Amino acid sequence: MDLATVTSALRYPDTLILEADGDVYAICDPDGTYEQRPRNGWATVVTSDAHDAASDLSRPGVYRLNIGLPPDRAAEVVGGRTDSAEHDLTALDVLMPHPVYGEYGFVCVLNPDTTWPEVAGLLDEAHAHAAAREGARRPRKGQ
Repeated sequence: MDLATVTSALRYPDTLILEADGDVYAICDPDGTYEQRPRNGWATVVTSDAHDAASDLSRPGVYRLNIGLPPDRAAEVVGGRTDSAEHDLTALDVLMPHPVYGEYGFVCVLNPDTTWPEVAGLLDEAHAHAAAREGARRPRKGQ
């Protein structure tokens, strides 16, 4: 799966797409308040080792898709092996815990290909999780 296809797959309703330094951030922003209340993305695509070097993204054409899930679901996806030390963090097309945020429910995959059907489903789950979280944070009418 090429980088442009993966990036376009992050375009969900109520999602703000931000791009910076070659990276892409998908942020649930149903009420358009990101400028007043910044928050983390539910999925990101990183293309360099600027934030961490664990995946060796300096290799030509290699990028990492990060997906935020509930921690128990993330553990299920990676077969219960949530310690990133138990994974080859440079392996292509393998779902694994995020090298830094794995314990918080982030999984990642470098250059998804054969994993794409599963990854696409995980993007749906991650978006739904973020949307539910944002919905819970919105003030109720009359408050």
